[in-house]
Amino acid sequence: MEHPGFFERTGPHTLSEVATAAGAQIPPGANTTSSIEDVRPLHEAGPQHVSFIDNKKYLSQLDATKAGACFVIPSLADRVPAGTVPLVTPQPYHGFALALALFYPGSMHPMVSTPGAPPIDPTAQIEQGVLIEPGAVIGREAQIGSGTRIAAGAVIGARTTIGRDCFIGPLATVTHALVGDRVIIHSGVRIGQDGFGFALGRAGHLKVPQIGRVIVQDDVEIGANTTVDRGALKDTIIGEGTKIDNLCQIAHNVIIGRHCVLVSMCGISGSTELGDFVIMGGQSGTVGHIKVGSGAQIGGASHPTHDVPAGARYFGTPAKPLRESAREQAMIKRLVARDKESYDDGSPESGAD
Repeated sequence: MEHPGFFERTGPHTLSEVATAAGAQIPPGANTTSSIEDVRPLHEAGPQHVSFIDNKKYLSQLDATKAGACFVIPSLADRVPAGTVPLVTPQPYHGFALALALFYPGSMHPMVSTPGAPPIDPTAQIEQGVLIEPGAVIGREAQIGSGTRIAAGAVIGARTTIGRDCFIGPLATVTHALVGDRVIIHSGVRIGQDGFGFALGRAGHLKVPQIGRVIVQDDVEIGANTTVDRGALKDTIIGEGTKIDNLCQIAHNVIIGRHCVLVSMCGISGSTELGDFVIMGGQSGTVGHIKVGSGAQIGGASHPTHDVPAGARYFGTPAKPLRESAREQAMIKRLVARDKESYDDGSPESGAD
């Protein structure tokens, strides 16, 4: 059975309604009554969708888009393909955020239980053999598989799915998520909260609705107090067999491959992709929108800022291939030692009087 989703969508809305909600201008001659059914990224949008572009590095996607409408800055209004209506605004991302709020108003309001509601909602589907400790909360239409244990104080959000033979630790919260079988989620873990998405501006920062999900595949283990944000438009995905230590941060739209290992205090920025069997050392992290190839290893406290090839070993900040980083550190050590000797000798190059 297809999952019903976590947010109700309004609409369809006319092009005029979308433009008005976003404060954008429609060029003369456009069909203002055309129907817009949803929002999509440029490369996924069809004639019934509205999209946006706010970075010229995505111009190739704009050229190829099939979107019915697209928020653009004035200088790009003539660049949109035939069949796509430019919605002109000085801040396309702001416009897109407002369009998201129009279609998904519920995404701007955190889900809470009705006052006085029972801790286990009567619409929840709970298989035989599930153990739920006192103080746990199971939201409406949630699904819990057989053999799963829900510890005291844990919260399973509305429509969230937990597979079979899982463990959800004390005071953990799992919302807007589909969790596979044999998954271990330790105490204090937070899964499915808003991603850190804001349209920045001088007048203030506009919250961007986060309408994606978190997908946790089979045999994943997530350590205490780790956080996994749900996707903005796409899903945040943690691949089969991956092991994540305590106090890690997984941002929205991140895709982590199969059997990866993330050591404590690791941070993965938004829309970054890790291949299979990637290892990231303690306190390491990435910038957003990069790819780390399968089998790569990132040293402790290292921070890659560009794509990392498959099988590579990177170290340092910014992270570089391990041998290159080691040579640089050895050279710095030799330079420091030489300067110290020169200073101790009182030679002219040391600057001593």
